[in-house]
Amino acid sequence: MLPMIRTEIWKLKRYHMIWAGILLMLLSVLLTVFSTTALDGSVWTFPFFTEQVIKNNVTMIFPVCIALIAGYIIAREGKDDTLKSIVTVPVAYRSLLWGKLFVCALLSLLFGLVSAVFTVIANVLMGFPGLSLPSVWQAFLQIVLNCLFLYIAIMPVIAITARMANGHMIGTIIAFVYGYGGMFAAGNTVVADIYPVTASLGLINYRGYDEGVHWNIPVCFFSMLATFLIAAAAVFTTKESAPVKASKKQKKAAAKKGW
Repeated sequence: MLPMIRTEIWKLKRYHMIWAGILLMLLSVLLTVFSTTALDGSVWTFPFFTEQVIKNNVTMIFPVCIALIAGYIIAREGKDDTLKSIVTVPVAYRSLLWGKLFVCALLSLLFGLVSAVFTVIANVLMGFPGLSLPSVWQAFLQIVLNCLFLYIAIMPVIAITARMANGHMIGTIIAFVYGYGGMFAAGNTVVADIYPVTASLGLINYRGYDEGVHWNIPVCFFSMLATFLIAAAAVFTTKESAPVKASKKQKKAAAKKGW
């Protein structure tokens, strides 16, 4: 498994899609900057700005980002026509899938780190108060961990659609709906603790200082654990061979009659 992970990390340098993930992290911060122009009476500080970035990551940006990139990395072997060479080693497709999923977890941490850096830079440019070393450390910790937990929440979608030929686009659409549903789940305390996307917020104690916000951390943890186990079951029950897109049979041209 370790050599497979090292190989997958080495192959990341040829994936330009990684830059798309970085741009999406920047988009999340820019959307938050744009929302500061709304005259809704909000008092913008660095901690509040960080919370809005996390909210945009959860409900709009990160689920789509990681599902798109993970699906791309998984499907790339088939598109590059390198899968037929890999399976002759021999390597079980599920082992290959585990290696790619682990690398995607590392990418989630990277994207979280990038998002935190963009958040601090944007706050410096906007000049919001409250920027201090403890608040920056908390922002980095919450954003990075939240991206990792969000990836675990999306893992079942990635693992299940990986069983389909060219299923990564389907996974991206499902991830968007899945993440956007967090906006509705957040309206109910019990549902927010159970729904994996919003459970990621509970595990980082999102807005924990607010008396109106109560997270049941054990429930959030078991929700995340159940999600991971579902993804693991989907990987372990994957066929030994990779899914292959069925090729369409070419119709034979009808022979012309007469001269």
